[in-house]
Amino acid sequence: MGRAFEYRKASKLKRWGNMSRVFPKLAKAITLAAKNGVPDPDMNPGLRSAINTAKAQNLPKDNIDAAIKRATAKDAANLDELNYEGKWLHGVLVFVETATDNGTRTVANIKTIFNKNHGQVVPNGSLEFMFNRKAVIELKEKPEMDLEEFEMELIDGGLEELRIEDDGSLTLFADYTEFGNMTKKLEEMGIEYEKASLQRIPTTPIEITDDQMEELSILLDKLEDDEDVQNIYTNLA
Repeated sequence: MGRAFEYRKASKLKRWGNMSRVFPKLAKAITLAAKNGVPDPDMNPGLRSAINTAKAQNLPKDNIDAAIKRATAKDAANLDELNYEGKWLHGVLVFVETATDNGTRTVANIKTIFNKNHGQVVPNGSLEFMFNRKAVIELKEKPEMDLEEFEMELIDGGLEELRIEDDGSLTLFADYTEFGNMTKKLEEMGIEYEKASLQRIPTTPIEITDDQMEELSILLDKLEDDEDVQNIYTNLA
């Protein structure tokens, strides 16, 4: 009984720990999307996607509404998107996207994390050509219609690749400029998606050993824990 209780307690604490880290990032993504477009999800595909992603991770509706309202508040004008590029051991490249109200704090934190974990921040633009920016959409389940017919329908919306994952789910890829067209096309077809986002896909993926991955994970976890970091991409296969 004691062990079971401790396990449940630890699991609950872990969930709350994840929520306390992830929820602010989800809310900040919503605020940024609303700030960069209009605060109406029906007219802003980026905001609509951010809301759907937040809902999929159980962000409460009150938090979502508050995040949208913050986009028109005075302090929202100080929220900037800043990117940082870094190199690690064994040819690993790391691209970090942040959203911050204090760029001085953010760059200092990012540089410290890299420097303390065998990495270094490089000038912006150094790694840009090593990644392709893509619209990536993950579907909750396969559509009822024929998969080939479904794929042909989405080509009109800008689809470049349809990938069937090991668990049977589908991931759609398109150029980042087609993000709005793709999400709109899916909504017109009545297809729900689990997550839709702009991601950076490595042009030349590499592989590293399990031991190297374990060491790299320390750097990635430290970056993930930073309150300003929104997304992290690497050139790993």
